[in-house]
Amino acid sequence: MDNPDKTDRKISWWNAHKPTKRRIIQLYCALLFNAHLCGFVKGEIFTGKTKAVCAPGINCYSCPGAVGSCPLGAIQNAVGSLNRNIGFYVLGIIMLYGALLGRTICGWLCPFGLIQELLHKIPTPKIKKSHVTRLLSYMKYLILIIFVIIIPAFFGLNGGIQTPGFCKFICPAGTLEGAMAMLPNNASWLSMLGPIFASKFVIMVIIGLACIFCYRSFCRFLCPLGAIYGMFNKISVIGVRVDTNRCTGCGTCVRNCRMDVKYVGDHECIHCGQCIGGCNRKAISIKGEGFTSKTAVRVLMITLLVFALIWFNFLDPAVRAEKTDTVYSSDAKTGYEIGDRLADFTVECIDGSTFHLYDNHGKVTIINLWATYCGPCVKELPYFQALKKNHTDDLEIIAIHANLTTEDVGSFVEEHGFKLHFAVDDEDETLFGIVNGSSALPQTIVLNRKGEVIYNRVGSVSPELLEQLYEQASSE
Repeated sequence: MDNPDKTDRKISWWNAHKPTKRRIIQLYCALLFNAHLCGFVKGEIFTGKTKAVCAPGINCYSCPGAVGSCPLGAIQNAVGSLNRNIGFYVLGIIMLYGALLGRTICGWLCPFGLIQELLHKIPTPKIKKSHVTRLLSYMKYLILIIFVIIIPAFFGLNGGIQTPGFCKFICPAGTLEGAMAMLPNNASWLSMLGPIFASKFVIMVIIGLACIFCYRSFCRFLCPLGAIYGMFNKISVIGVRVDTNRCTGCGTCVRNCRMDVKYVGDHECIHCGQCIGGCNRKAISIKGEGFTSKTAVRVLMITLLVFALIWFNFLDPAVRAEKTDTVYSSDAKTGYEIGDRLADFTVECIDGSTFHLYDNHGKVTIINLWATYCGPCVKELPYFQALKKNHTDDLEIIAIHANLTTEDVGSFVEEHGFKLHFAVDDEDETLFGIVNGSSALPQTIVLNRKGEVIYNRVGSVSPELLEQLYEQASSE
């Protein structure tokens, strides 16, 4: 028979450590937004249609489990495309999230917010908030203006190149959830990582250490998405509210809050609800709490999660396509020489689409390195377009422009009426590095259905040679 005192101690420990409703929802959202669990096992990014939908919180598009896109990345891509279109969808979805939830998203739904809170649980001396942290909290607005708006807009309007400044130079979530989560299954990438990744890795480590000592450091001081959502806090449908008839203005809520708030519900408030229990006047409550606590809603949430896990790991057409690709699996070593299996890569094309190399297993793939200032390159582009037209369903071609641009590549392509996938290499020449690109152009790389290199040479190609290479790649 159990000792009553021992049982009481177990109950007391559980009462002290059991997850709160907010923690359960945080864990739930982290799993829901990263429901493609097999991506972590395979080291492959999910590419289904839901990737076009923005998750509310920061969750890197390149995380192998992510089934949606990050709103910050979508915002930067929309700003970088202002020379071609206006991202009404992105603007609309962010405004919808903000109007409904404000920074409740930060406190309850953001996976990276959960990571920060778990880091802060590591036992160490903690830095208390002060007027210094309050001043630092305005840095995220500066980062929003410079890295999310100015840098993408500048490169987009002047060079036609989408440059997501925040994702490229700062985002620790992208480094952790994307790059670090992919490396264990893609060790060959290590040799291709450049100084930008190294600097981002250092930033990630610094922010991670800061979160141990200072509560949600990234969220408070650096996150531009939090800056955007904070603008909606006063009008959001769900959030923390204060009953002014009961409130005496004692300030207990502000003193006990670990965020840099001046009052409950201001632009720094993440609506976590920690202040509710500390108010002896019971003046603080959650707007919409009655709705969110209904049994029907809980059942719906569980059903949604179960469906998402089954769909994104077994039923989605993109996942089933990945499974059929095993027919074209290759045991060749990763590299760019003839017979090697070319390393995987994902790149944003100039038309806003995404090209993921390994999505094309089972097809012949041709990679063309070119530049607008290279006469032979421009001359042979129609040959590639004609080949694609002749083999629409069995061939993929991507033309990768050198990172040196002397004119607007997007406008050049549009002016000439080319209909292939076009992308511009980054300043680290990542894509050129994967295929061993030369400074002399053009260069053509042909892959068979297994993703193995059968041709990789500098120099112009003829329509006849391209057709021969296609036939050769098709038969292997």
